[in-house]
Amino acid sequence: MKAYTAQIIYRIKCDGVSTEQYEEQWRLVYGNDMRDALFQARVVAKEEEATFVDRHGRTVAWELIAVKDLQEIKVQHGTLLFSEVKEVQPIASPLWTEPATVYTQQADNCH
Repeated sequence: MKAYTAQIIYRIKCDGVSTEQYEEQWRLVYGNDMRDALFQARVVAKEEEATFVDRHGRTVAWELIAVKDLQEIKVQHGTLLFSEVKEVQPIASPLWTEPATVYTQQADNCH
């Protein structure tokens, strides 16, 4: 058996209405080959679908959308399972910023 990481995506619905919220999970699955691993990932993903009533009495459902990615991995100490680079969008024109003079005055008072 070979080890694979499976990226699984669920849609979150509240009282039957899509919330535009999604859950992304990374799962470890085993399979004889890629095809078998995909089958195993789908089985795990379907088993993890859930419907429950939240504290506000709303019915919340996690519905499987897809197994988005499947990659064979070598499982050993230190194996990288997930890495993500995040890009932050700079704020072009903030509504308010701390005046630069406040920092200058405080810095001058410290000497």
